Amino acid sequence: MSDLQEEGKNAINSPMSPALADVHPEDTQLEENEERTMIDPTSKDDPKFKELVKVLLNWINDVLVEERIIVKQLEEDLYDGQVLQKLLEKLAGCKLNVAEVTQSEIGQKQKLQTVLEAVHDLLRPRGWALRWSVDSIHGKNLVAILHLLVSLAMHFRAPIRLPEHVTVQVVVVRKREGLLHSSHISEELTTTTEMMMGRFERDAFDTLFDHAPDKLSVVKKSLITFVNKHLNKLNLEVTELETQFADGVYLVLLMGLLEDYFVPLHNFYLTPESFDQKVHNVSFAFELMLDGGLKKPKARPEDVVNLDLKSTLRVLYNLFTKYKNVE
Repeated sequence: MSDLQEEGKNAINSPMSPALADVHPEDTQLEENEERTMIDPTSKDDPKFKELVKVLLNWINDVLVEERIIVKQLEEDLYDGQVLQKLLEKLAGCKLNVAEVTQSEIGQKQKLQTVLEAVHDLLRPRGWALRWSVDSIHGKNLVAILHLLVSLAMHFRAPIRLPEHVTVQVVVVRKREGLLHSSHISEELTTTTEMMMGRFERDAFDTLFDHAPDKLSVVKKSLITFVNKHLNKLNLEVTELETQFADGVYLVLLMGLLEDYFVPLHNFYLTPESFDQKVHNVSFAFELMLDGGLKKPKARPEDVVNLDLKSTLRVLYNLFTKYKNVE
């Protein structure tokens, strides 16, 4: 126990402690039974964690580009509720009844309360675990802020690809009977895209990716043979499934070949340049699949555009199962 107390004391008070590098000065003084959490510095250096922060930052800035808001640091720029308010209003297409600018701590927390209540109204019916609070967000708790942003990104089907299975080590320091006690816990920030989207049913491709990667190449070869049998009629050739279907053009053309009709060129972008144009193409291909009697694809158009192999394979396998006997 004495070692644990010493560890906690060092984590907060030692000027040489690496864990102190990202702790605010006000975090070094704890009241009785008060608790502070911080991400272990080694976790902050993890490439997947850095990628998660980067993707979320870029997404927020893309959403708020018309507001001329630029977020540079999540915990410093989001804690007072101002940016979160603008983000939610933009995503949900609503207007929150809050003061525009609030300098006082009470005013900031009141704004945060209103914003988070609106978030909870959206997320709670979907069964999201709400792993944040007014105090944790206002206290610049990066783990809580990341949980909130990941939930919002998934709920609003953000056109981004979050790195999967991001876990961080969190140092928890609590003051009890005048002594500091610290512990380390693992905090899971993301799981898989399917699970975070609420689609928990696993399929053959989950099993393939997780347990039989050697068989994956066999499946890919079969699908490449299938799509080329039809695309060759237009003098087109596929060698890479994840990249060559990402702009949606081949998917649209393939549907026309399989259903034996000509797809008018004004319905899709033959040479898409932007992300939105590619998403349009894949979404249009999905509509053609529905018209052809297929079930709605489990994948999102954004996942295919983002070169997610599992999503692309799911879409192509659906086509294969229905059209494998089509000449």
